[in-house]
Amino acid sequence: MDEELLVAEADGIATVTINRPQVKNAVPGPMWAELGEVFTSLGLRDDIRCVVVTGAGNDFCSGADVGGGGKRAEGPPQHQLQSMRVVGAACQALYDMPKVTIARVDGVAAGAGLNMALACDLVLASDRSRFSEIFARRGLNIDFGGSFLLPRIVGMQRAKELVLLADIIDAATAKEMGLVNRVVPQDQLDDLVAEWAAKAAAGPPRAIAVSKALLNKSFTSTLAEALDNEGLGQTFQFTTKDVPEAMAAFVEKRDPEFTGW
Repeated sequence: MDEELLVAEADGIATVTINRPQVKNAVPGPMWAELGEVFTSLGLRDDIRCVVVTGAGNDFCSGADVGGGGKRAEGPPQHQLQSMRVVGAACQALYDMPKVTIARVDGVAAGAGLNMALACDLVLASDRSRFSEIFARRGLNIDFGGSFLLPRIVGMQRAKELVLLADIIDAATAKEMGLVNRVVPQDQLDDLVAEWAAKAAAGPPRAIAVSKALLNKSFTSTLAEALDNEGLGQTFQFTTKDVPEAMAAFVEKRDPEFTGW
């Protein structure tokens, strides 16, 4: 990756950072394809157990760079619909990733930036964060999966309030609405992200991947389908070494060491 999109790895945790703080980490057009490629690649790697998504400096992501600046401004013209399919592919790769994904939100999370955070499994925010489904202020409709994600997280009435009025809300309001899991002072955010990421990375990777997929399908599955899929998943888990390892760790009063094999 170049200096505008950074990927750091340590102890089974990958941190993806949009590094454009001069524009509040707004994403230029071609970077959406790069994000999709990064999310897809990380999702396929057994050595990565958790992915943290964040922005450089004091902001998460202000959405798409509608100003078209940056190194990626040059390139062949692309039809708007094709461009949006690339944005959609990045969202799908992040949402479907069979790892625990954590959005580390500080400062602004707006438009596609907010929905990128919501596409993650967990959202941790500082108390100075601000959130907005800002699309209507730009004459645009919601994107990056927001029409799917937002009603499932906050309910339809609140989703319509956020999208149709395009207000900016503070971290406390976002927490009350259920947009974020935790809100902490800015100087505690990195410690909390590190703690949750380490806990996620230590979990059983196959079991977590199946549980995540089951939850993602919960609003489109019948109870019968959910039960059947749970049974298939559980049957698969008993073919791995992680189940006997968990049982042995319980008896021996120690933390299990999961491998996914």
